[in-house]
Parts: sequence; C-alpha cells; structure tokens
Amino acid sequence: MRNKSILLVTTILAFTFTLTACSGNNETISQEKTETNANTESSNESSMDDMNHSGSSEVPQNLEDAENPTYEVGSQAIIEADHMQGMKGAEATIKGAYQTTAYVVSYTPTNGGERVENHKWVIHEEIEEAGDKILDPGAEVTINASHMKGMEGASAVIESANETTVYMIDYMPTTGGEKVTNHKWVTEDELSAEKR
Repeated sequence: MRNKSILLVTTILAFTFTLTACSGNNETISQEKTETNANTESSNESSMDDMNHSGSSEVPQNLEDAENPTYEVGSQAIIEADHMQGMKGAEATIKGAYQTTAYVVSYTPTNGGERVENHKWVIHEEIEEAGDKILDPGAEVTINASHMKGMEGASAVIESANETTVYMIDYMPTTGGEKVTNHKWVTEDELSAEKR
C-alpha cells in the first residue's frame, strides 16, 4: 500500500513537472515568435526608410528643356518637399530642368503592393496615352515610368495637374545614407534658393 502511495505521488509530481515544462516552452516559443515578428516588422520599416530613390539620367525623348529655369543645371537649391525621409532641407544639385505638366497620381503597383495614393510626381511625357492636352483629374491612365518598383505599366488615376518646371536632382539625405542621384521629380515650388 505504501509503495502504491509513493508511486502515485511520484506520478503526480512527474506529470506536474511535465506540464510546467511544456507551458514554459510554449511561452518561450511564443515570446520568440513575437520577437521575430517585431524584428521582421522593424526590418521592413528600415528597408523602406533605406530605399534609395536614385534613378537613370535618361528622360523621355519628347521632354523639352526649360528655357529660363529658376534653378539652372549645375546650380544648388534647398529641397522644401518631403516626398521621402531625409529629403526636406537637403541641398540639391540640379541635373536637369524641364517644362511640362506634373501630375499627382494614385495607382496600384504591378508587383502586388498596396495602392499608392497621391504620388508626386509623374510627368505628362511619362503617361502612355497622354496625347497633347493636359489630362483632367479623374482620367485613367497607364504610367510609363519606373521611379519606384511596381510603377512601370501600372494603371493610375490623375488626382491633379500642375503646369510647371520639373527638376531632376542629386542630393545627400539629411538623415544620412547614400547619395540620391538623378531623382525624378521635384517641382519649382518645392525648391528654394536658401534654407527657410
């Protein structure tokens, strides 16, 4: 009888320890998963922050140089726009100045990413079916530019149009990181001669 009692107590203790150990492991696994997910999200965020929007110096063939741009090619200007982190307040070197219509567009990337709302800027010469006339807000178009992944060939809606001089620029982000070269585009009113 005494042996049976000892065996019963031993079994109960062993069972309790097993449950406690399993429960601890589950908490550890759960904590590891949470940390992994947090690290992944943080890494995704930093990879977005670290995106370098450098581009080719090539421009559409029918894009006309601006005759008397406020900021001449080779000159410096301060960026007032904040399309990306590290852009606002950075000193830009003007690589090109062109007379055109700049559009704000919303589009769904061809690579399956989330819809991009109110992207600045896609110019008239980068719209596949643009023709000669300025496009009205609400017009559905196809983008023929690759400023960002998933942009080339994407269906877009014109949100607004702005007849202006657009600039291609080089700049060092104020947040550090690599120099951005041949960034397309900033408009005339997104630059200033000196820091405000």
